[in-house]
Amino acid sequence: MASKLLQMKSKAVQVSCFVVKHGNAYYKQLLEKNKHYVQDPPTIEKCNLLSKQLLYTRLASITVRQEAFWKELDYMKQLWKHRQDLKVEDAGIAALFGLECFCWFCAGEIVGRGFTFTGYYL
Repeated sequence: MASKLLQMKSKAVQVSCFVVKHGNAYYKQLLEKNKHYVQDPPTIEKCNLLSKQLLYTRLASITVRQEAFWKELDYMKQLWKHRQDLKVEDAGIAALFGLECFCWFCAGEIVGRGFTFTGYYL
């Protein structure tokens, strides 16, 4: 166990040295590549304006997302009404999607419990 800990420590030191050497160059390259997204001058007022724009843009998109939700719901109702016409492939895809959702739910529960399978730590 101690040897694994020493290996992990040496790997962490190597990664840290790499980041110290090359992190600044990567940061500059990233900013240069995405400079068209940067607001100049970067002031607090500009940040507040952008956050308000984001908030109200998201609020404005609620109606579009709501309409899309109702269209999807109507489609599912139509599928349920005509379920005798459903192909095995479609049913299999739906079953796999449900299984995937359940697996992600279980993974979230395990992570939420602190990576334990038996229950919560007390």
